[in-house]
Amino acid sequence: MLWAASKGVGPVKPRSYKHFPPLTRAKSVIFLIYRLSHSNRRGSDFNMHALAKIRQDLSLTIRPVFGFMVLGIFWGSYAALAPQIKAQIGAGDGLFGTLLLMSALGLVTAMWLAPRVDRHLGKWGLPLGAGLLGLSFAVLGAASRPLEFGIGMVLAGAASGLTDVIINARVSEAEAAYKRPLMSLNHAMFSFAYALAALSAGTAREFDASALQVFLGLGGIVALALPILRSPSFLVGASQDGATEQGVDLAPFWSGLVIWPGLVVMFGFMSEAAMESWSALHIERSLGGRAVEGAIGPFILGLTMGIGRLAGHFLTQAHDTLRMVSRAALVSAAGAVIAAFAVTPEMAYTGFAIQGLGVSIIAPLALGLAGQLAGSGERTRIIARVSVIGFAGFLLAPATMGWMAELASLRVAFGMIAVILLIIPLICARALRPLSPACGGQEGRISGV
Repeated sequence: MLWAASKGVGPVKPRSYKHFPPLTRAKSVIFLIYRLSHSNRRGSDFNMHALAKIRQDLSLTIRPVFGFMVLGIFWGSYAALAPQIKAQIGAGDGLFGTLLLMSALGLVTAMWLAPRVDRHLGKWGLPLGAGLLGLSFAVLGAASRPLEFGIGMVLAGAASGLTDVIINARVSEAEAAYKRPLMSLNHAMFSFAYALAALSAGTAREFDASALQVFLGLGGIVALALPILRSPSFLVGASQDGATEQGVDLAPFWSGLVIWPGLVVMFGFMSEAAMESWSALHIERSLGGRAVEGAIGPFILGLTMGIGRLAGHFLTQAHDTLRMVSRAALVSAAGAVIAAFAVTPEMAYTGFAIQGLGVSIIAPLALGLAGQLAGSGERTRIIARVSVIGFAGFLLAPATMGWMAELASLRVAFGMIAVILLIIPLICARALRPLSPACGGQEGRISGV
């Protein structure tokens, strides 16, 4: 400026840094680094807080968590081995679907008996269920005829029903004892175990391992873990005879507190079971995928369901439960449609991923609601009754998918699942919403978990 004045041109106003591109870019880079460092710090703090909360919540229900994981590794392995087992017993689509119904006998019987088993065996009920799971899946792996497979399904249904009722009741007791949502987190552990087992079993198929070898190996691992599965009740001293301080004394089977949550669980489980039993077959047969490519279908299902349930664990604390369930059903239906119209394995994977994310929170939240509505002394029995209805989805979906595949195709079968999922928002809006206290309902608490 002084030089310019000496030349007689008067003072010159300095130019803004914006006229110098290097300075502008330097300032932008510095500002970006500053923002990223602070956002990463905040994100890191949030991640550490979230991980600490997950660890803390898992520690509250560590034994039921192992129970969920035992269920996940057996059913995940079965999902990847289903094409091999189907060929092993020489069954067509319709017969295979019908044989899957054989698990109904064991499942329903076990769920009705589970409260008595839980009451008499106490902490040993869960180890008993896990041991029976190992034996039943060994029978499935060794089956060479449809009759043998049917017997194995009866045993697998009984063991799964007993184990499922006990672990869900324990988690519901923990939710009541610790006043925090835990159901979605525990179900997430099932999904992650399911995903890992499906991928591992599919890889084992690529190396010509038999279904029996896979199930015997898993049975040996579970046998070593039986002592840590002992799971006593979280509500020590709670009445076991039906007297409760709040909630219902014992809701009849036809009560809205049982029927409506049960139907939501059933439709959610139908979507889940359809993918578990038929996703690998859809990829291998409809889309020409190899064994490991077929196993990726159940793997993606388990992985996305685990992620969705972890997200649900945090979202349920701040969002309306029924609204979350309704939106999840719509997302899952969209995924089923994509899987139905898939022309490549990759497109099917996308559909299964979306379907898994959506369906992931439906059953856990509905079971959690049923537990919240029940009194402490009746929680196991109420959850058993809801589970009887809900697990009908695991029975109906595989068989119905097989019949539809026999009559039309697997694409039509997955489209049917999408239509069924659309019923869930109607139940939430028309049947469950009026039961909430905000709408004058007197039967229980629906709006939060």
